[in-house]
Amino acid sequence: MRNLKMNKFAKTLFCIFLFFANLAFGDEFRPMLLKEYKKGMDISGWVVSEKLDGIRAVWDGKTLRSRKGKIINAPESWTKGFPDFMIEGELWSRRGEFEKIASIVSKGSPDERWSEIKFYIFDMPNERKNLFEKMKILSNFIEKNGVQNLVVIPQTPVSSHEQIEEMLNLVVENGGEGLVIRNPYALYESGRSANILKYKKMRDSECKITHINPGYGKNKGKMGSVTCVDIKSGVKFKIGSGWSDEWRAKPPKIGTIITYQYQNLTSEKKPRFPTFLRLKPAI
Repeated sequence: MRNLKMNKFAKTLFCIFLFFANLAFGDEFRPMLLKEYKKGMDISGWVVSEKLDGIRAVWDGKTLRSRKGKIINAPESWTKGFPDFMIEGELWSRRGEFEKIASIVSKGSPDERWSEIKFYIFDMPNERKNLFEKMKILSNFIEKNGVQNLVVIPQTPVSSHEQIEEMLNLVVENGGEGLVIRNPYALYESGRSANILKYKKMRDSECKITHINPGYGKNKGKMGSVTCVDIKSGVKFKIGSGWSDEWRAKPPKIGTIITYQYQNLTSEKKPRFPTFLRLKPAI
């Protein structure tokens, strides 16, 4: 009986530890967020890389976490050899596999599918050096220690909008999402930064589903569209495109947050040509 009480006490202490560990991480680390690139911006001397459509994560030197500070349960064998310093990047496999990646990464008990995932690194937040120096440090570490699941994302120098457009078209034609353009000499900063920009053919945002609308014609008896409210702007609108037959037969529940794409905004600040992209992952 005494051992049982001690086990319950130990579990309680461990839960309290995890709670404050997550809380501390959230208070201490705020990720650098991207603004949007627009034609005419001076990006001379900057670098560009593909924007990987995976799960953004941080290795804090001991634990793998999501950008919001939630612990990601990667196998110990998968993180073997990882550094004792902080690195940030994208958990990714290949283009067009976001849902699969999210399924692997968000699972409470890791399985053999983690062998398909690599951690593609784009920064070392605590290092007060330029991007080239930081990535050199990491590349040397990976090579010296033979780390299997860390990859440094290649950065290509760029100086004109024409170069950016050419690279974007190539990435999109091959199934990619877009580009990340950044000032390699700017130090890491928390929050939205003008020194790191995203550029995509389509914009995206998140909204909460408030109503399921019935379909007509070929979609009779199924979902036709959803009414939702954009998380940031609070604007209400409908999304009827992008849904597969499976989603129409069994739509997401009211209250679900989804990611959608759109071309631009109308004069009423509503998204033009909104299209369902995916569910927002829980992590």
